[in-house]
Amino acid sequence: MRLVFAGTPAFSVATLEALHAAGHEIVGVFTQPDRPAGRGRKLTPSPVALRAEALGLPVFKPEKLRAEAQTELRALSPEVMVVVAYGLILPQAVLDIPRHGCLNIHASLLPRWRGAAPIQRAIEAGDRETGITIMRMDAGLDTGPMLLREAVPIGEDTTAGQLHDTLSALGARLIVHALDALAAGRLHETPQPAQGATYASKLSKDEARIDWSADAQTLARRVRAFNPVPMAWSELDGERVRVLAARPAAAIDAPAGTIVTDGMLRVACGSGSLQLDLLQWPGGRPLSAREAMAARRLHGRRFT
Repeated sequence: MRLVFAGTPAFSVATLEALHAAGHEIVGVFTQPDRPAGRGRKLTPSPVALRAEALGLPVFKPEKLRAEAQTELRALSPEVMVVVAYGLILPQAVLDIPRHGCLNIHASLLPRWRGAAPIQRAIEAGDRETGITIMRMDAGLDTGPMLLREAVPIGEDTTAGQLHDTLSALGARLIVHALDALAAGRLHETPQPAQGATYASKLSKDEARIDWSADAQTLARRVRAFNPVPMAWSELDGERVRVLAARPAAAIDAPAGTIVTDGMLRVACGSGSLQLDLLQWPGGRPLSAREAMAARRLHGRRFT
């Protein structure tokens, strides 16, 4: 099909590659403008822009999808627009341009976890599964009719980074199936039910700070949900220590935040304790619990 692709982060790249490999005519790739990145804050193209350029595809980087961008999009005459983690709201005027509309790849089983951070919020909430939904976009926030859905399990040790990669590959596979069905006239829509709708709010750096008064189960899920970004952390003697991996453990008779080293590295919580398996001090490499206990005197100290 003759299509326009819209996406920005690494999550979107697998879909762009799959559409290209499937032989679709990608007449334009829309992505967000170059942003400052790295220590030098050098303007850097998005992962999608870099891959599109490598594939020889025309790239467009509008700040907003206003009149000029709409004119460019209309001139491309796409049959369909495929959108995945683009990062800009598509106004109705844009939704109306492709003959078959705009198809979105969303990283949850809609209507659960509409919004910006569905992968992280699913892990944080303790969901046993999530998945990919292919939907036809409308003016609402992830409210359009569903076209295809496929679930994947969330394991007890699954991190947001691992789930990100799984869902990125799944979305790429499903959108190719969806476009095949669309071309053959076999793609059927199912309205999203109102019941079960939840909103996945954007992650903030502040919420990555560990509140040791919470229960250990909740904190263990947050550690996994915030790995690799923004990464859970806590302050110990003025240093910001990142917690990369942890699991709930038996309670400790000590104030919340107190560290106990009894063969394991555990921290007292509001309920239960959190066993820390992988930590990172500023400027250092990630350390296993055994390495951390050997390198530092931790027993009895207290995270704030």
